[in-house]
Amino acid sequence: MNKSYSMDKVFANIEKRLQAHPEPIEGMEAVYQFDLAGEELETYQLHLSEGKAWIGQEESSSVDCCIKMKQKDFMDMLLGRLNGTSAFMTGRLKVQGSMGLAMKLQNVLGHYEA
Repeated sequence: MNKSYSMDKVFANIEKRLQAHPEPIEGMEAVYQFDLAGEELETYQLHLSEGKAWIGQEESSSVDCCIKMKQKDFMDMLLGRLNGTSAFMTGRLKVQGSMGLAMKLQNVLGHYEA
């Protein structure tokens, strides 16, 4: 991953894209947490409610689905170079919480344009 393109920028772009085009998140009420390992562990939360999306870095006790993976694998998944199901089956992606929400996530993040 390019060092100049931080996870903060990635998540800011995801938030911006989902706010501009909320169709994939309409009707979703969920909090996703991403624990992404790189040089340091970085945690982000994607809050989806009432057709709106926002990103936070505070940890919430009401997380519906937690995704754990390496930052590089997360970027590869966003860019379409890594399939979420394959990543899960090979242990590169771990899920805690709702598996149904985890499966919806690939569709939601598929609307992110890197």
